[in-house]
Amino acid sequence: MTGKKVLQVHKNYYIFSNGRLERKDNTVQFISADGNKRALPIEQMEGLYLMGEIDVNSKCINFLGSKGVFLHFFNYYDFYTGSFMPRLRQLSGRMLVKQVGMYVDEAERLKLAKAFVFGSMENMYRNLRYYNSRGRDLDAQMSMIKAMEKDLPGAKTVTEVMGHEGIARKAYYEAWPSIINQDIDFDKRVMHPPDTMINSLISFVNMMIYTRVLSEIYKTSLNSTISFLHEPGERRHSLSLDLAEIFKPLLGDRLIFKVLNKKQITKKSFTPGLNYLHLKKEAAQMLCTELDNRMNETIEHKDLGKSVSYQYLIRLECYKLYKHILGEKEYVPFTMKW
Repeated sequence: MTGKKVLQVHKNYYIFSNGRLERKDNTVQFISADGNKRALPIEQMEGLYLMGEIDVNSKCINFLGSKGVFLHFFNYYDFYTGSFMPRLRQLSGRMLVKQVGMYVDEAERLKLAKAFVFGSMENMYRNLRYYNSRGRDLDAQMSMIKAMEKDLPGAKTVTEVMGHEGIARKAYYEAWPSIINQDIDFDKRVMHPPDTMINSLISFVNMMIYTRVLSEIYKTSLNSTISFLHEPGERRHSLSLDLAEIFKPLLGDRLIFKVLNKKQITKKSFTPGLNYLHLKKEAAQMLCTELDNRMNETIEHKDLGKSVSYQYLIRLECYKLYKHILGEKEYVPFTMKW
């Protein structure tokens, strides 16, 4: 169960306006296009999300890197384009060799791929069960997800694993119109580019979760480019995609249900004439604030015997994977118990 919010020592900051980011003595400041200046508390900062058209020079980037601050870049349509990551502080050649070895070992890679997908399926199921108990009649979709969970151990390849996940997710998304208390156009998941309000919201929130997972991977000696479910590729941190599968239903989808059912987001939250490709500034800011609030909520962690935030829960998932790769403890994905 969720508990009280805890004090967040390190924060993420979001800049939606156009302007310039620069170093100012021992901190950084943002100068908006109309000349207004705002100092940003570098010592409390974990990540900067640049959502507007913002100039930043190497002096500022070097300073942010020395302080361990991430820079995440988004284009006009709020699509994630990339990150600047500070120099790795947990670099480990031993871990790199072990992680690559587990990727090239087909049996070991398949085992991890199944674990990630099982965690994702189970958390999707828990979401549906929550709403089903409140009169939404989602038995058919829940049964399909459980059927895919049952068949998952028999998958012989990672491609088959992803096929099972795809069928489960299709059933999961079919339940959304029954969960959301708005008239929504959502027949299927479309990403490139998203074509409906729901698809745009999913893309926006998932990208935010992806960056949070990336920042937590960085705090371990795991290599973010070597993945097991998603195929490693050029210019992407595919391990973040693997781990994000577990947390998207828990953090992203529940946030979407909340803001839609409370009418915090409606069709009016999008810039007219762009086919739902662009959230208005106020709507995007609200989503970022809501996600931050969610990340700071706590749950009682049974193994640790104490409360931990959802943000820290992601880091614990990274540590679990770390121990699995080193052969210390079998990886078991986090699943909701409520």
